[in-house]
Amino acid sequence: MTQLSLRFATPEDADAIYRLVLALAKYERLEHEVVSSSEDFRKLLTDPESSVEVLLAEWDGKTIGFALFFENFSTFLAKPGLYLEDLFVEPDFQAKGVGSALVNRLLEIAKERNYGRVEWAVLDWNAPAIKFYTEKIGAKLMSSWRICRVVVGESAGASASASGSENAESAQSLREPLNDERRKIND
Repeated sequence: MTQLSLRFATPEDADAIYRLVLALAKYERLEHEVVSSSEDFRKLLTDPESSVEVLLAEWDGKTIGFALFFENFSTFLAKPGLYLEDLFVEPDFQAKGVGSALVNRLLEIAKERNYGRVEWAVLDWNAPAIKFYTEKIGAKLMSSWRICRVVVGESAGASASASGSENAESAQSLREPLNDERRKIND
């Protein structure tokens, strides 16, 4: 009989976490963005100041999935929340309840810690994940929100040196879909 178990990761799990991160990056077609290492995860899980936590899914003792998360904060709710950075289950173990078990455990953790909400991002092309989150978990897609990112250490001067017209043009292109969405809601 197969046995699914969930547990919090320890520093000794760093190699398994890194293996899963690489598998996730391959699935998301983002392998070129991975600069982390097993040692980075070992340090994170050893550091008492770190707010990063990892929940591991094991099938018959083999690590086959993970959820990496940390605490964020909602000013609207005036409560901390849980931000799910990554959730991944090896393809051979998908559709066996592993993803649901991981997410349900995260929701339990959020309740235990009196968090206001659980949030995460999903790639717009990842239809299986979107279907899983909305239909199985009951999550709502926040269509009026966009993710913004600045990678610290990369040439931030490049974006700062863009001309005002380029910035205004970029801002307008971001507003157009949002304004269209608001019009639909108000009609």
